[in-house]
Amino acid sequence: MSAARTFSILAAICCTLGSFGQVADTTATLPVYRSLKEALREPERVRSLDLSDQHIRLLPKEISLLINLEELRLRNDDLIELPEEIGDLRKLRILDLSGNPIRHLPVHFKDLNMLDELYLSGDSNFDLEQDMKTLALLPHLRILHLENDGLTLLPESIASLHHLEELYLNDNKLRKFPSAVIRMEHLKLLDLQHNPLSPLVPLELQQRGVLVRF
Repeated sequence: MSAARTFSILAAICCTLGSFGQVADTTATLPVYRSLKEALREPERVRSLDLSDQHIRLLPKEISLLINLEELRLRNDDLIELPEEIGDLRKLRILDLSGNPIRHLPVHFKDLNMLDELYLSGDSNFDLEQDMKTLALLPHLRILHLENDGLTLLPESIASLHHLEELYLNDNKLRKFPSAVIRMEHLKLLDLQHNPLSPLVPLELQQRGVLVRF
């Protein structure tokens, strides 16, 4: 094969690889929508929606039209409840409900099969014990944020979150080490900073190499 033809082939390969790289970059920089009205104009294109700090009291049922939504942020709104249609967001991976007066999760919340990371921080009205069964049905939930929720005790049922890897309980009022976490076999990180408890890590967690922050 001539040197000229070899160079031509290599140039074509580089061009192809460059094209793939450009496509990947475009996908990675999909816009974050900050208006529900705007998002509903082209619902199938929306991957990330941030409606934080907009004093939203109710999410409309039309939220279910965002079938490709992966990230939904509703931080510091005025949500008391979520619509059952939230369960139609089957591709949702990250849900931030921090700073809302939400009391409980809807029945169809369990249908969020791809949910990986859930923020319930600063939701002091939230009944964790009541909704633990719902959370336990989420097969991919790895990260749970419960910071600043006024928790004095962690329910034993927290151990039912079998797939959880990171649990954030900082800035609560826990006086006793939450022993239920010992039964969480996949736990890798437990954040207990700014709680009035002794910095003693159970031997079982030490042996498993769980990172505990006090």
